[in-house]
Amino acid sequence: MYRSWGKRTFDFIWAGMGLIILFPLFILITLVLRISGERKPFFLQQRPGLNGLPFTIIKFKTMRDSNSPDLSVKTENERITRVGKFLRKTSLDELPQLWNVLVGHMSLIGPRPLLMEYLPLYSPVQNERHRVKPGITGWAQVHGRNETDWKERLEMDVWYTRNVSLALDLKILAKTISKLLYSTSNSTQETDIPEKFKG
Repeated sequence: MYRSWGKRTFDFIWAGMGLIILFPLFILITLVLRISGERKPFFLQQRPGLNGLPFTIIKFKTMRDSNSPDLSVKTENERITRVGKFLRKTSLDELPQLWNVLVGHMSLIGPRPLLMEYLPLYSPVQNERHRVKPGITGWAQVHGRNETDWKERLEMDVWYTRNVSLALDLKILAKTISKLLYSTSNSTQETDIPEKFKG
């Protein structure tokens, strides 16, 4: 029952409340990004959603464009801006995804939406992660996030899809809030872009 309609109700209510309550913060971050030189404060990209079907994810922009005329660095991690590092560390760059949740592309809790280019690389078992909507946070994110390797992360994603429940979602939500409130100041893993999945 929860998987079929309760989860969507849970998402709609909490995403709607979040957008209303956090609206001033959205405006503040947008202004900070504009002042820091970003003409486009939002990052849009196609990601695989439920059943692997593509949707457009929205996040606050944390990196310089790869074709920027003043770009003197080449690696993705070197393209992260100072403001971007703060947004990534605090996960504030993920806030616009509340809109993705509200319109039904994503869920608050679920496997993180990865890159479209990874789809052909998953094993049949790993591909089960797409049997539920992708989430802003998930089981893998509260158990190491980028500090775990790809095999462990995908195994946790599949475990979640097989064990979805209201109790589990509430547990993940509580752990996510706890991690955000008590994150350590020396955690570089939270800002660095992880190595790409190679299958």
